[in-house]
This record gives sequence, structure tokens and C-alpha cells, in this order.
Amino acid sequence: RTISLEDQKRLLAEGKEPEEVNYEGSELEKRVTNRGTNALIVREFMDECIMDPNGTLPGKTIFFCLTKAHARRIKAIFDSLYPEHKGELAKVLVSEDSRVHGKGGLLDQFTKQDMPRVAISVDMLDTGIDVREVVNLVFAKPVYSYTKFWQMIGRGTRLLEPKKIKPWCPEKDKFLIIDCWDNFDYFKLNPKGKEHKEQVALPVRLFGLRLDKVELAQEKQEGEITAKEIGFLRKMINELPEKSIVVLDARASLEKVAAEEFWNRLADTKLEFLRVNIKPLMRTIAGVDFKAMRFEKDVVETSIALLAEDEERFETLKDALVEQVSELPLSVNTVRKEQEWIEKAQTNRFWASVDDTQLDELSRRLAPLMRFRERDDHNRGIEKLDLGDVTTSKEKVEFGPENEAISIAEYRRLVEERLRKMASTNLTLQKLKAGMELTDEEVERLAEMLSQQNPFITEELLQRVYDNKKAKFIQFIKHILGLEELATFTDTVAQAFEAFIQEHNDYNALQIRFLEVLKSFILKKGTVEKKDLIQTPFNVFHPDGIRGLFRPKDIEEILELTEKVVA
Repeated sequence: RTISLEDQKRLLAEGKEPEEVNYEGSELEKRVTNRGTNALIVREFMDECIMDPNGTLPGKTIFFCLTKAHARRIKAIFDSLYPEHKGELAKVLVSEDSRVHGKGGLLDQFTKQDMPRVAISVDMLDTGIDVREVVNLVFAKPVYSYTKFWQMIGRGTRLLEPKKIKPWCPEKDKFLIIDCWDNFDYFKLNPKGKEHKEQVALPVRLFGLRLDKVELAQEKQEGEITAKEIGFLRKMINELPEKSIVVLDARASLEKVAAEEFWNRLADTKLEFLRVNIKPLMRTIAGVDFKAMRFEKDVVETSIALLAEDEERFETLKDALVEQVSELPLSVNTVRKEQEWIEKAQTNRFWASVDDTQLDELSRRLAPLMRFRERDDHNRGIEKLDLGDVTTSKEKVEFGPENEAISIAEYRRLVEERLRKMASTNLTLQKLKAGMELTDEEVERLAEMLSQQNPFITEELLQRVYDNKKAKFIQFIKHILGLEELATFTDTVAQAFEAFIQEHNDYNALQIRFLEVLKSFILKKGTVEKKDLIQTPFNVFHPDGIRGLFRPKDIEEILELTEKVVA
């Protein structure tokens, strides 16, 4: 989000409409058209969208894009990720294109024919166009006009005509909005989200991809890759929880694949056996780092494209990987240990000659670091309109063996609902509510029980959803039960800076603005180093950063403040 209400008023006073600003060639436009970011958007859309009755393709969809370059980029990603539908599934619709209008034109095809399913629009479909079968809207751009925002939502509210039902949309009782730019937050709206549909568990998807890779490697007579992938498959099988009822029921199948001779040559019948009988068991795998596993899955998918010599798909998947790697914070010591690989993986030179072994090494080194990843999504950089840059990010939290992903607010609601229900029957919680201290063993048992039942509560998850990285498990439980007040990291930092500024009431406007940016930097990064204060964004205020604005005594006090809030 880049234009605040205050900035909008200033634009209007200058006779400019915020939504009429030409973003072509702007820094914002470059950020929005980033290939890696948009590859992630398209893949998430295909995972989350409302599908047609066959469940294979998305229902009619409108992507609202910022510029024509942005729209073309989205289309190129659809074509590369889904080559079997290249040129058919997604089309760019802009008013300047003569092919769009008239009978048989692209708009007519989108309205009346099975394909295209996805109309990628720049302003043209924002208002005034009725396609009743539209069930998905993707806000891939910021919207600044409240009126226009509701007109765009209106593209999904049209009801079907009973006498004109289309086979690709026989019924419509809901539609989905995927808001990539926090437009609902911007207009202070809180729509009821769709129920989270059941998805294929991440370990199941990873196992399936490795099976696909084995099959392809055998076709290509790549014996080394085949053997390596078989090793990964067997490792995943060995990690299945032995006491799970699902695993126990599949004992006969597991005994069959435990035999060494089963793996000597994986013919089609054996591959099918693994897909039908073993792959579904992977949903029982729990207690793993799903952020690491997701990166591992993405690397495997990229390696399959490399092995298949599918250059277009490889490029798209590679860009999505680079995007993830670029968001690893080198300010974290654990991450900095792999700085060489993090930097190397962002160079064209690495990807120009990458092989399967290097991709495995990339996964081995960087997958465990994905839990530190700082997701800026699309809101990076400063828009070149001399306006205040205010960024927000919509965060999701992943939890449980099925790797469900929901908003932080929704997960917090589930946690609080679960604990409040338990409090009336659970002796440990009742003891806590009575003001009695728990033993370490009681706390451990409570933590274990909560981690194994929906919503699979852990200390790490609580630290994230309650924005406090220092508090311990039992402190969160007391906070939820109303026994102890727990300040968030955001509140702690904000209060400390507010008190500091009030204490130093002789600071000028530029110095106060510097401190506000420093506060935002700490809230975003979670830390700050002395050297940061002479680099971007702090050298925007003065070429020497903090040294050019404050006296040595003031600098010392500011450093003490930062040490206190990030300790």
C-alpha cells in the first residue's frame, strides 16, 4: 500500500485523481511486475480459486492489474506454468487492443465461451462489464478510490440467469476475492473469508513430486538421479509415525516396500503402487518444519523442469525460488552463515549452469532457513510520487500436519476458543486459574497435549501470532486466560520510542522523522545494527545517516534505546 489518505487529499488538492496516476515505468510498476512475486501469486491463485465442476480448471476469473506490462507478465506466467493450456487459459484484455471488441473478440469469448477462463485486465473490466459466471476476482493492484473498489467487487456479485446456464458454471452461490494488496484493510473492511478447503497435505505433494522425478529420470536413463530420489522416497517412508492408525492399517503395503528388491527397478506397476498405497500415508507426517518442506518441494519442482528440459517452466519456477531466497534476512546470524549460497542463488551465473546436484545442495542449505524469511510480498520500494511510503503485509500462519494456512487473526481466534473451552474441564488450566503455579512437568504435558490437537498450538506459533518473540509458552496461556497481560513487540517498541521522543522535546521535525523510520525498521526487521544507521533508508535524511543529524551524546542515547527494545 503506497498512498495514504493524507497523500490522496494532497493529490486531489492538486487536481489529480489517485487512480488516474500513470504508473507505467514507475518504481511501483517495476515492483508489481516482478516475475518471481507474480509466479507465487499465480500458483497461490491456482491452489485457492473456485474451480469449474470438474475441479481441473479455475472458474471464470478477472485479474485486476496495474499496467499493461504487469498484465502481460501475469499471462506469461500462466502460459509457462500451465503449458498444456498455453494461449487459451488466460488472455490480456485492454481497451486499446482491437482484438478485444466486437463479436468473436476476446471479451465476447470470455463472456460466451469455455475459454479463456482468466481475463487479465488493466482498467477495462474494473467497471461496467457484466460476466455473470465470474467466480474469482484477483486484486493484483492497489485501489485508491472507494467507489471504484466497490465497482470492481461488483464484477463478482452478478447472479446467473436460470435460462442461460453455462456448462463451466452450472451454479453460483459464492465468489472469491484474492486481495494481494490489502485493499480491504485500506478501506477498513473485514469480509467473511471463505472456509478453508481441504488441500493435499504438503508431505503428500512432495512425495508425489519425487515419484514423478524418479519416473522421468528412468525415462532419461539418469541412473544417479534415480538412485538419489529413491533414497529420498525411502527416507520419507521411514519417517512415517509407526503408531498412527493409518500407518498400522497399511502394514502389508509398507512391508512390501521395505524389501530391498522392490526398489531395484521401479516399473510402472511399482510406481502406481507407491502412488495409490504409500503416497496418501504421507499425510500422517507431523512435527516437521513445513516452511522448509515447502521450499524443498519448490526446488524439486524446479529440478523436474530442468530434467524435462522445459525451459519456460524452469525459468518461472526459478524466479519464484530466487524471490524466496532474496527474503532471507542476513541480519540473523544463522542465516548469515549461508550468505555465500544466498547471494550465489540470486545470480544469473548460478542458474545458467545449475545441475541437479547443486539444486539438492541449495535445498539442503537454505530450506531450514525459510522460517526466518521476511515476506514483503508486493509492497517493496518507494513509489516515485514524492509520497509517504506506508507498507503493510497480509500474513498467514501455517499449522498442523496438513499444513493449513489461515490468517494470523483467525488462528488466534481458534487458539483462544480452544483454551477457553478446555478451561472448564482441564485440571491443569483450572489449577492455573486458581492462582496456583504449575510444575515444569505439568507445563510440558500441557504443551504436548495442545501441540497434538487442532489447532496444534506451539510456543513458536504463539510467539508469532501474539507478536512477542521473548515470552514463554506458559505466559501466553496465562495471557489468553486473562491471568497476565502480555505486551506485543509492536506495543513495546512504539511505547519506548514515544517516551524517548517526548523526553527529547528539543528535536526538530527531521530528527523525529528519522526516529519514526528507525521504529518502523525495528518493527519490520526485529533488530538493528549500528552500521544500519548510516545506510538506506537512514542516509535519505543526510548522506552520513545518523551521524549527520545527531550529536554524539544523542547517538549514544539512541543506540541505548535500540539495544533495550531489541534485547
